Amino acid sequence: MAQPSLLNLAVTRINHLPAAFRRPLISSIFGFAVRFAGTGGVRFERLDELCAILHMSNRRKVRNHIGGIHAAAMALLAESATGAVFGLNLPAGKLPLLKTMHIDYVRRAHGDLRAEATLEVEQRMLMQNEERGDVTVAVRVTDANGEEPITCRMVWAWIPEKPKT
Repeated sequence: MAQPSLLNLAVTRINHLPAAFRRPLISSIFGFAVRFAGTGGVRFERLDELCAILHMSNRRKVRNHIGGIHAAAMALLAESATGAVFGLNLPAGKLPLLKTMHIDYVRRAHGDLRAEATLEVEQRMLMQNEERGDVTVAVRVTDANGEEPITCRMVWAWIPEKPKT
């Protein structure tokens, strides 16, 4: 089995804490590492090797001209969810890269948003065993009414990290 990444080691330790500490701690670490996600107010509900569930509140910083969450902020939420579950499964020494982001905006979003990204066991095994490759990470984004304002297709790739000189 491949060596776990620093992200995996950190999240594994954090997931042993009570939820009251776990959620804000993972959100803060992710927001610090991915600055745009921090600015957008992306918050974690759950992050483990099978699933990432993230939230974004409909607040002024991310609102568009009609009072909903901006299209770019919706994309950020979906990318953050898929990237988190993908990155958590990527072994040490591999570099994650978003290869494809296809988003269809199908309806107006109402209220806060929730994104749930998942990986299949077969995808996780591929990431552990192959030096390079790509997988499509499933994600579902829903609004306060339980409707899907966007449909997404996110393809994440990995390559070996170049040694730092």
